[in-house]
Amino acid sequence: MLIARHELELHRIVVDRTYEPGSLDFHGADFRQVDPLEVKAVAEVVGDDIRIHGSLKARIEAACDRCLKPVAFPVERVFDLTYRPVSTIAREEEWKVPHEELDIGFYEGAGVQLTEVLAEQVILALPMKLVCAEGCLGLCPVCGANRNLRGCSCPEPRPASPFAALRGE
Repeated sequence: MLIARHELELHRIVVDRTYEPGSLDFHGADFRQVDPLEVKAVAEVVGDDIRIHGSLKARIEAACDRCLKPVAFPVERVFDLTYRPVSTIAREEEWKVPHEELDIGFYEGAGVQLTEVLAEQVILALPMKLVCAEGCLGLCPVCGANRNLRGCSCPEPRPASPFAALRGE
C-alpha cells in the first residue's frame, strides 16, 4: 500500500488493516509470521514531511539461537515515524545530521510503501537474541546434542589461546 504524498495533502490516511502470514516481505529475515499482522496507523503531512504513527501486533516463529528449537514470539510495537523526500539531502558534499533528526527516514518517488515500513518495524521489535527460555542450555559444541533434552559426556572444548599461533601451537 503506497501512502502517497499528493493524497496526504488532501486528507490524512487512516489504516486499520490485517496482513495475513506470507503477505509481507521481511527481506530474508530468519523468522516467519504465524498470525495475522494487525495494524492501526495514521499517516499525515507535517510541513514537508510524512508522519506515520500507530501500532502493530503479530506473532512470529523463529529458531532459538541456542538450541534451534522453533519458538513463537509475540511482536507488539508502537511507532511514530517521520519521512522526508530524499531530494532534501541529495547533495554531493558531506554534512552533519543534527541529533534531533537521527530518527528521520527518507523516501523517493510519490510516497512511502506501508508494507516496507511494517516489515522494518517487525524486525526492529525483535530482541537481538531469540531464545526459547532464559535458561536454555543450547547445543553441545562437540556432538550437537540438545542439552535441554539430554546431557552428554563430551568434554567441554577449551578455547584456543589467542597467543597459540605465537607459541607455535
